Amino acid sequence: MDIAPTPSAFVKLLTSDADRSARFYEALGFERIHAEPPFVHLRWGGSADVYLVTPPPGMQLPAPKGVGVLLGFRAGQGGVDAVTAKARALGVTVGDPIVQPWHTREIVVTDPDGYRLNFIEPA
Repeated sequence: MDIAPTPSAFVKLLTSDADRSARFYEALGFERIHAEPPFVHLRWGGSADVYLVTPPPGMQLPAPKGVGVLLGFRAGQGGVDAVTAKARALGVTVGDPIVQPWHTREIVVTDPDGYRLNFIEPA
């Protein structure tokens, strides 16, 4: 089995329910690479890794999550419209894509724990 090289960019997200979050991310198009409690390793388009981490029992997750932070991903195949359609199919409220002054077309999707994912393509 050929496995793509591990991307150098990754993020770890504390999650209240790693299985629920993993299903959400997979429905958006992330690929599950590995799952072994307390981690679920996901990959977006071969370019970025996301680790969903279940905190130890009794640890309270801080709220709100990721204030002022957007986790950015190139939209990839199908573009922003495909990600928007997948998010809406999950019941996530997603606005229409916005063309930014820096010549990108973007949407923001909020995951079940409140982290904001920013999917981007050239405008």
